[in-house]
Amino acid sequence: MSVDIYWRIGTHGDQPSLRRRVASRGEWAPVVPGSLAPGVRDGRRDGYSYVEHMGDVARASEVSGFVGGLLPSFPNTDDPWATAATLARETTTYRFMIAFQPGFLHPVQAARMSASLQRATGGRVVYNVISGGGGPDQLWWGDKVAHDDRYARTSEFLDVLRGVWDGGPYDFEGRFYRVRGAGLPEELTGQPFPEIYFSGSSKAAIDAAGRHADHYLSWLEPFHALREKFDQVRANSDRTPKFAVRIDVLARETEEEAWEEIRRGWDNIDPSVLRGATGDSIGWQRSQSFVTGAVNGHRDLEVTPNVWGGFHLLRGGPAFGLVGSYEQVAERLDELINLGVGAFILAGVPHLEEAYRVGENVLPLLRGRDLRVASPLLEGTPS
Repeated sequence: MSVDIYWRIGTHGDQPSLRRRVASRGEWAPVVPGSLAPGVRDGRRDGYSYVEHMGDVARASEVSGFVGGLLPSFPNTDDPWATAATLARETTTYRFMIAFQPGFLHPVQAARMSASLQRATGGRVVYNVISGGGGPDQLWWGDKVAHDDRYARTSEFLDVLRGVWDGGPYDFEGRFYRVRGAGLPEELTGQPFPEIYFSGSSKAAIDAAGRHADHYLSWLEPFHALREKFDQVRANSDRTPKFAVRIDVLARETEEEAWEEIRRGWDNIDPSVLRGATGDSIGWQRSQSFVTGAVNGHRDLEVTPNVWGGFHLLRGGPAFGLVGSYEQVAERLDELINLGVGAFILAGVPHLEEAYRVGENVLPLLRGRDLRVASPLLEGTPS
């Protein structure tokens, strides 16, 4: 069984560590002395842009053995489509997993954009299809469609996109889209259709994923909960599904070093980050349900060995990740592979340095599986 392991490229700046929740990299935070990409030298910006920093992360993760990188999309990020086109020339075989909400593009235009990128990059585009978490962020996009209807719209979107992919003419009449004689120009037809990583934890999401997903993508949860979710996807799939998990990793030489890093971040938590989410994301609600009982210290959020539910308090994003020694983190990843996970999106703060750390110290410890990696020199090399 081959396993694809992606890295996350922060499209909205980055923190120097998990010890303090403050951004110091990128233009999404105030650029002050001590900032990077751009930095301030002699009272002026040094001319090094955050796009160049994202290029550094892409190159670091490519050379460290990751097959590609996730490009997230939120109101406070660079656009992942434009970023993928920019970074493609900075890498060789590295894939770009573009996160997007189908409601904000017409499927025919999305097909043309994707086919153009596939032709330009040699087929290195991958989709992370998301249908939105609701709440203020969803309204930021001007989207008032209700939760379950967003997944119905996504399903129609993917039907149309596939329908026009190889040329057309293609007709479609649905609730959200109507096309007549649609198709791509001959020069763009025949490109490989991007793999689809499909996110969502609700029944509506799982039903849609069963129809369209190459990989059903979940945030990390306690392993028994992931097993149950995977079983639900299998029961609702028209084909044999594959699974992927998005995981933050804090791995160090020893378990004690890893937990000490978490403790130092915990001691600097801003109480304002303890407020709950405001959207209608079922995945977020699920993640909060796994922590029961009083939380008096950081280890109270370790729900099972090395599975820690407090990452959202130290940086933006999902709650659960892995904390431990290099060997322990590799063991937990191996356990997930044995549950049927065929792909991972790993992440660490800061993204650049942790790409090297995880690539050098964790990936080689995975046992009994072949990793598909970006570098042609390593293709097919067993770990």
